[in-house]
Amino acid sequence: QVQLVESGGGLVQPGGSLRLSCTASRNILSFYAMGWHRQAPGKQRELVAHIIVDGSTNYADSVKGRFTISRNNTENTVFLQMNSLKPEDTAVYYCNADEPMRRSWGQGTQVTVSS
Repeated sequence: QVQLVESGGGLVQPGGSLRLSCTASRNILSFYAMGWHRQAPGKQRELVAHIIVDGSTNYADSVKGRFTISRNNTENTVFLQMNSLKPEDTAVYYCNADEPMRRSWGQGTQVTVSS
């Protein structure tokens, strides 16, 4: 089973930026897709962005134009660049890796957007 380790969360003011990283314990190209979800208090976990093995990407409407998902295959790492952050982006962000019949999750990293 793959291990996913996230980093990069923290406290940022509205309008600020953060970059999240997710490093996998094995070759990320072995996964059909990798992505980021988030879960705010009292809400369901929701998809933020994902990147397919062919490099195509998909974003939630709420983050389009502000967030960018990318990957470094050599480092087995997926990134989420978050710009123009809003208070409603506050949540725990989870990295996921998808294989046939299995989705693996990281432990999550807290992102708080507040003045």
